[in-house]
Amino acid sequence: MTQAIKTMKNPPAEIASRATASWRAYLALTKPRVISLIVFTALIGMLMATPGLVPLDILVLGNLGIALAAASAAAINHVAEHRIDALMARTQNRPLPHGELGVPQALSFALVLGFLAMYILVAFINLLTAALTFLSLIGYAIIYTMYLKHATPQNIVIGGAAGAAPPVLGWAAVTGTLDPHALLLFLIIFAWTPPHFWALAIYRRNEYAKANIPMLPITHGTAFTRLHVLLYTILLVAVTLLPYATYMSGLIYLAGAMALNVVFLYYAIRMQVDHSDLLAFKTFKFSIVYLTLLFVVLFADHYWPLVRAALA
Repeated sequence: MTQAIKTMKNPPAEIASRATASWRAYLALTKPRVISLIVFTALIGMLMATPGLVPLDILVLGNLGIALAAASAAAINHVAEHRIDALMARTQNRPLPHGELGVPQALSFALVLGFLAMYILVAFINLLTAALTFLSLIGYAIIYTMYLKHATPQNIVIGGAAGAAPPVLGWAAVTGTLDPHALLLFLIIFAWTPPHFWALAIYRRNEYAKANIPMLPITHGTAFTRLHVLLYTILLVAVTLLPYATYMSGLIYLAGAMALNVVFLYYAIRMQVDHSDLLAFKTFKFSIVYLTLLFVVLFADHYWPLVRAALA
């Protein structure tokens, strides 16, 4: 009888709807779009680490461990910033400020993901990858989110090291070493991060100001930030030439990188005369396309000799 009353108060359709909402809320904590880019760059790092194919177990379990660690860091970010998220239009519908999940649930979820990530990487990959992954998790979730983001307008420059780590993690998963070429991939993402995030910060500056986050457009103005978007884009162009200069990659990569650099420079230069927020947002969106295609070109260049040999 009691069960029947409960069922009447909570019909199966309503229970199913709540379960779906809860599942989606936990998924949202992991920032799936960000995770997909992290895993993609880690995957390219793995593929670049060997002239042949990556062993299937390392390919699957290595990327799974890296993905779970990144998801854990994202969930911790949600917990640490849930009050600030409630003030910003871009983030106010996230699970915590929206009330779909509580802080204890989100934190427990983050800890479980982090534990699983470390177990997989230690047990099935290698200690170096596990240690580097743990350091990048702490770098993003603790050092950047809880301190740097609120302490300095250079937050994204310093904190960008954590976001630039995935290719190094992927490379280490395959070789068990820290290779200089892996560090070049790290350097590319590290140089890419400031123009990528500062373009978004210009577009969202009013929200950052409302949340009292000292992003560069808030502390130094949009003109200063636009100039630094250009300067860091020029630095990025120089850095992306290093794989070719060090014989890590060939002409296919060089041609693709130069084409992408021309477009990114166009956006960065145009931002100096066109001060519209729409252009800043377009620059931000292109920066994601830029990084994705740049790593695709790295992959294509790396495996072209194998393809050519197979076709011969």
